[in-house]
Amino acid sequence: MTTESIGSFLKRQRELKAMSIAEVSRVTRIPAATLSAIESDHFDDLPGEVFVRGFLRSYAQAVGVVPNEVLARYTSSRRVVFVTPLPTPSPVHAAREGQGRRFGVAIAFVLLLILFTLALSIVLKPRGHDMPKELSFLQMDDASSEIVHVKRG
Repeated sequence: MTTESIGSFLKRQRELKAMSIAEVSRVTRIPAATLSAIESDHFDDLPGEVFVRGFLRSYAQAVGVVPNEVLARYTSSRRVVFVTPLPTPSPVHAAREGQGRRFGVAIAFVLLLILFTLALSIVLKPRGHDMPKELSFLQMDDASSEIVHVKRG
């Protein structure tokens, strides 16, 4: 491998084929300004890594060079870090998830309220030994449905 840059190599190949930038632009459908940036090795001025690789592949094919060799040279000359983005929830998904949580909290609140009411009714339920003395001597007569005084002791 030679120390010649990618842009210089492609420019030299284009000139050997006696093609102008306009001709390469017409064949590849890559704007002439982008081809000039490639030949000047200004890859950072181009839209993105995927586009740069596509442009280099098309340019190499147009001037009769094996595209994989050009891409290999480009990759070895650049220190490109491929970052895989972490999945992030979309706003719609986050909103639905938030609604689900609110619904779950509401159900839990209602269940707790029911349990609290049940416990309170059990605790506050009147019992026979809790009755005042005046009422403890009264007893219902089941046969006549009348209140009968019962004397104790």
